[in-house]
Amino acid sequence: MTRKIQLSAIAAAACFALMPAAWAAAGPAITVDATADQHDISDDIYGMNFADEQLAKELSLPVRRWGGNTTTRYNWQLDIDNRGSDWFFENIPYPLPTDGRVLPNGSSADRFVEQDRRTGTKSLVTLPISGWAAKRRPPNDNHPFDCGFQVSRYGAQQSVDTWDTNCGNGVKPDGTLITGNNPADTSVAIGTTFVQDWVRHLVANYGNAKNGGVKFYEMDNEPELWRTTHRDVRTTPLSYDELRDRTWQYASAVKAVDPGAKILGPSSWGWVAYFYSDLDTSPGGDWWNNPKDRNAHGGVGLAEWYLQQMKAYEQQHGERILDYLDEHYYPQASGVWGDGTDANTAALRLRSTRSLWDPTYTDESWINDKVNLIPRMKTWVANNYPGTKLAITEYSWGALGHINGALAQADVLGIFGREGLDLATLWSPPKSSDPAAFAFRMYRNVDGQGGRFGTRAVRATSADQGQLSVYASRRGKNGALTLMAVNKSGTALSSKITLSHFTAGKKAQVYRYSSANLSAIQHLASVPVSSGVINAELPADSITMYVVPVKK
Repeated sequence: MTRKIQLSAIAAAACFALMPAAWAAAGPAITVDATADQHDISDDIYGMNFADEQLAKELSLPVRRWGGNTTTRYNWQLDIDNRGSDWFFENIPYPLPTDGRVLPNGSSADRFVEQDRRTGTKSLVTLPISGWAAKRRPPNDNHPFDCGFQVSRYGAQQSVDTWDTNCGNGVKPDGTLITGNNPADTSVAIGTTFVQDWVRHLVANYGNAKNGGVKFYEMDNEPELWRTTHRDVRTTPLSYDELRDRTWQYASAVKAVDPGAKILGPSSWGWVAYFYSDLDTSPGGDWWNNPKDRNAHGGVGLAEWYLQQMKAYEQQHGERILDYLDEHYYPQASGVWGDGTDANTAALRLRSTRSLWDPTYTDESWINDKVNLIPRMKTWVANNYPGTKLAITEYSWGALGHINGALAQADVLGIFGREGLDLATLWSPPKSSDPAAFAFRMYRNVDGQGGRFGTRAVRATSADQGQLSVYASRRGKNGALTLMAVNKSGTALSSKITLSHFTAGKKAQVYRYSSANLSAIQHLASVPVSSGVINAELPADSITMYVVPVKK
């Protein structure tokens, strides 16, 4: 190739680089008011469950949760849990410490907290309050493991563990459930002393909550599912009263050991459990027309009644034992919480984020109702126990390894900040190379040097939030305005961004993650800010952050 042809090719490439505006569709207008709707954005909304150390370090991960079904029967003394219905009701041990420590020192839970201390991350530890814990480690930590429904004891079953065919799923070949098994096959009864001793152990090793130790404790995991997930030890449905009583007992026990620790609950699985107890739903039939447990409690939904009872405890004892109303939320629309990325599922995934905030959006699933989750939770708190913070410690919009999942995740993080959620942890964490990890980087480390979205939300409005979501904030140190635009439309858009009540510098920095390059965030050429206006060119399937400095 001659030098002339080389120069022509370079010139042509440069021209194409400048052409997106000509090819882009007219996008929704964006307006930003830097003084309206101001509130602090909680750092803790950018948390994850079980994130690995390198990703946690890179993101300066604010909070990390030890949670899930396995934590309901975790035995901190022996470092073993029971997997419940997730894996044949088996007790499975964690690897023994290799640094000379002897259990309970050096357990997997200890190592979890130690990782968090290395990365400056706050630990959120789920405590077992169901009354049971896994009972022992097997010889040499190998099969056979204790399990809830041994074939040799309870007969043939529909499914067995490939590696231990004596452990079944507790379902007879005819489809009926095995009943009458012995909980002692896998578990020992525990009470508040067992949990208090664990908290004492953590405080002794890592300090209390106010001095670098475990900051948050969660009152178990999805307790209304104990009767199914852990049915080898739990056969009776959980009622309103039992949920309250267990929370009172265990939360107060934790506070007695570490008063500065923050307590989260009830950590219900989702929509139905916000309003009804397991005792309501367990009989079958038309419980939704005649929920007996709810009716016996004044017809008040479970989450609201729970808040009322936590407030009553404080009024009676002069101590707050619930700091965060915590609920789990997984979108129920078909295929969304999963890896599906066909055109219909991808579009539905991006629409369904509206269930977190939009009072006009009817959820496109069996819920078929206006979820309006975060404003709904705020109303519950305001009406029943003011001062309680809000958490969502399990959520996922799926497709973490696809740009569509990254767009949804970026949208969700923006919603969390705008709507004033206090804490959130994604289940489960993406791999470092996954597009969803880059969605977090856009907020937590956009430039590879710790550059973040701002810490104080301000009003940002898109004329069509369905096509183009937009979020804005101010950075604390230099007052710069950060603007996150998520193009969900499937086509390139050209939009006008109008800034008000903000004296902008001449140029805005631009960072972008898009389907054009799934392995990196691009730092693009700065764009002019003229009379408070930015002409934004937003490729299809892209997340773009503008950093607008204050005029000097």
